[in-house]
Order: sequence, then structure tokens, then C-alpha cells
Amino acid sequence: MAPKEESGMRGADLLVAALKAAGVTRIYSLSGNQIMPVYDACFGAGVEIVHTRHEAAALYMAEAHAQLTGGIGVAMVTAGAGAANALGPLFTASESETPVLLLTGDSPLGQDGKGAFQEMDQVPMTAPLTKLSLRASSAARMGEDVARAIRAATSGRPGPVHIALPFDVVEQDAGDAKVPPAGEFVRDTMALREGDARLIGQAIAAATKPVILCGPVMNATRNGALTRKLSEAHDVPVIAMESPRGLKDPSLGAIGEVLKQADLVVTLGKRVDFTLGFGNKAAFREDARWLSIQPDGKERDRAHRNLGGRLAMTFCADPRDAAAALIDVGEGRSAHGAWRDEVNAMLARRAAPAAVSGRITPDQVCAAVQRQIDKAGEAVLISDGGEFGQWVQAGLSAGRRVVNGVSGAIGGGLCYGLAAGKLFPDAAVFSLMGDGTAGFHLAELETAARVGAPYVIIIGNDMRWNAEHQIQLRDYGADRLIGCELSDGRYDLVAAALGGHGEFVTELSELDAALERAAKSGKVACVNVIIEGLPAPSGPSH
Repeated sequence: MAPKEESGMRGADLLVAALKAAGVTRIYSLSGNQIMPVYDACFGAGVEIVHTRHEAAALYMAEAHAQLTGGIGVAMVTAGAGAANALGPLFTASESETPVLLLTGDSPLGQDGKGAFQEMDQVPMTAPLTKLSLRASSAARMGEDVARAIRAATSGRPGPVHIALPFDVVEQDAGDAKVPPAGEFVRDTMALREGDARLIGQAIAAATKPVILCGPVMNATRNGALTRKLSEAHDVPVIAMESPRGLKDPSLGAIGEVLKQADLVVTLGKRVDFTLGFGNKAAFREDARWLSIQPDGKERDRAHRNLGGRLAMTFCADPRDAAAALIDVGEGRSAHGAWRDEVNAMLARRAAPAAVSGRITPDQVCAAVQRQIDKAGEAVLISDGGEFGQWVQAGLSAGRRVVNGVSGAIGGGLCYGLAAGKLFPDAAVFSLMGDGTAGFHLAELETAARVGAPYVIIIGNDMRWNAEHQIQLRDYGADRLIGCELSDGRYDLVAAALGGHGEFVTELSELDAALERAAKSGKVACVNVIIEGLPAPSGPSH
């Protein structure tokens, strides 16, 4: 079946044509009645549907897709409970600053108030979690709605957006409506004025121990060498933060000590929130000056509220555009070279708790996976959260990385890995998670096998919710542990039963060979490793 011509298209056809114009070739989706016209419009249009087993999984996949491609990730679910099931990952995408477009089916406009099947006012539900939430009202304007939403998602502080698709609108004839021109889908730039860039550069040069803190959108996977170039241009430490553990992020070692010494803190798109201890004077040098570069007025207000008189200046700019402007005015001075070296050493400092059980330890798992990554020509690292996830984020590195992010939500890692496996079928993709985390979306193993997404899942299986176990142990004592134990379930056998490859590892001597077999299987593979449930490695200030 050939794609429909623009003339006489339904709203669904115009929607898909607009997505294609924006560069979208893949939608992560769980089907349902109200979105069948959009499925039909995708037929022969060059837009692949990756059909998932849960609506939340589709959102997580779209989130990873966006981070790994630098574009928009698109998820589509049906109305009613389908839309409700997608809400949690919207928060995750918002906190990780990821541009995701959620499309939801909706009951017909013409039946509003009559008690239509799955009638629900979706926009008030999604609005607090998105940058833009709207309900399409005209087939002819569907292309404009898509362009507006994608532009909102990708501009300024990126984040998720939502379009509800009433069934009668996607079925309507769009008349002679055209797909918006390509420029309508491009993010709005928010440049930093040259004079402001020079002013910031002068402040950095005048400081003794300056530091630039960035939010998730500025990490290396999403912006390549941008932060490295910025660091070199001004000879200043540039640190991207994307963990809910903030100043106690194991992957950033002694960042708390770094910030207690810094006399100038420049937040480049980084929120002054709980991850920075709300800017509390106890966590920072009392006489430190702060400069805030933020595209979002609410975040500039938050910086004012938390920092008071210590906030010297604020600037309205997209951190990506601001970084480029700051690089242009940088002179590559070496005044802070010793400070940069000191910061790098502090960020690398962390202590691992001693093993006591004789089981494989989390750092031994990480070392074995790193050997696989190092052997691969191209690799993608996925790390979920939880206690095992902290070991992974602190101990592993690869060319591309996606983590569970500032929301602190867990469970998306298995879905992130699927998206990476689809995007990079020739790369070595390793998705690491705890056994608690694995349970959220284990059924997506079937999706990965069905759609041909080869990647390796490594489960650090300590048979408990270890992050909460460690909290209980610390705050209440060993005699008041409750509700955190899990079984020795054979997740590897589940993977094999659903069409993948499974490995079960209890001895360190077996681990490398098991990982090798999994990586070479050409399938989605699960390596279920029984480990000792240790607390996360800690920096000296934790």
C-alpha cells in the first residue's frame, strides 16, 4: 500500500507525514482502539512501530531514543488506562531533560460529555509533567500541532510534550492542509549575548577555583565534545550532573569537597535544587559567587530563592547555545590548570565497602563488563538506578551512556537497552540493573526478541531491594528490616523462554565467559549474576 497523498489526507495521515518531516522514523507504542487510524497511516509510510508490552515501556524507549540520537523520541498509547499508564515516565523524561512526544488516543470530540468509551480529560493530567500538553481539535491543523509540540520539546530546557488525539479528529479529512516546512520543527535558539559571554568569561578568569555545573542535557552522550571544549576554552572544570544522589553521586566521587572549595559556581542549565543541597551554605564555600544561566524563568527564580545575595547574576539562554558562545570568547588560558587537575582527582576518589559473603561483588561485575566494552569497537552503556546502579554509574564508561536520571525512578533500564539495541544493532549494548529493577518491565524481553533488538542485560541479583534495605539498616538497625527481600528467581530462564539467551552466574570464574557468550548470541540476552548486596561506593564527603 502506497503512502497517501497529502491532498485529501486524514488527520492521522497528516500527523504521520508531519512526524516524517521532523525526521521521525520510529514510534514506540502499545496499540488500542483510538490510535488504529494512526497505525494505518504508518503503513507504507516509512515509520516503524515498535510494539511494546506496557505503555510506560514505550515512553522509556522513546526517552532513550531521544538521548541517543539527539532528536525527538515518540511514544504512542491509547486512551483511558493506556494514557494513565504512561504518566510515570513523563516525570522521568522531564527530570532528565529529554524531548519526548507522547501521542495518546482520545475519545471523539463529538461525544464529549456523553460518556464515551474511555472518555477522560487528559490534558490536566499531563500538563504538570510536560512543557506543552494539548488536545488536537482539527485534522487540518494536525501538522501545525506536531511542529509546535516538537519545537517546544526541544527548545530551551528540553522535556516531554503531549498531544491527545480524539478519534474523530484523526479520522477527519484534513482537506488541502500541508505539512509545515522543515524550519517549523527546529528548536528555537536562545543565544547568550556576546557581551554577557565575555562578562562570564572574565568572572571565570578572575576566580581562583571556578567550576561550571551542567544539567543532564549537557552530558557527553547528548552533546559530544561540547563540555570538553568549554572546559578547555576557559581552563575550568565542567561537571555534568544527572543523578538524584547529587552531591553524594558515587560517579562524582568527592564532588562535595570540590564545591566547598569553589569560589565561583556557574550553573549552566543546572537547577539549584535538592541535587545541590538547595545551594545551602553548609555545602558550599560561604563567600562563593554564583552565576546562573537558565532558559527557564522558573529555574532562575528558584536560584534566587535558594541562593539569595550569593547569586551575583542570571542570564536567560539555552545552555547549549550559551556553551557555544562561551567557547567563542574563551582564550584557553592555563591559570586554572592545577585546579582542574585537583578537581579531576577529587571526582575520581571513592571508597568501596568490603565484601563479607564471598559472593561476586558489584565492582567485580563492573570490571568484567568493562572488559567487554573495551573489546567492542562501539558500545552503549545503560545503567538503571538503585544500589547496584550506583556501582555501575561510578565504575563503568562507554562511548554512549543513558542512566535513570534525576527523577530517581527505576525500571526503565531494560527499555532503554531495547531502544539502544534497535538504534545500534552492530554495537555492544550493555544494560545493567538490580533484580528489583528488572521486575518492572521484564515482559519487554519478548518485545526485544520479537523486534530483533540484540543487547545484553546484566542483573546484579542480591535478592532484595538493596537501596531501601541499606536505608533501613542505617536508620532503623539490623533488627528492623522489613519488606525488602526478593527471591532467587531465574530471570535468565525467563529470557530464554521469551526468545532470548540466558546465563546464570554464581562464581566469578564463570562471569567473563558468560558475558562473552551473551554478547555473541545475537539476541537479547540476560546474564543473571548472584552478587553480594553491598551499599554503593562513597566519596569521602558522603
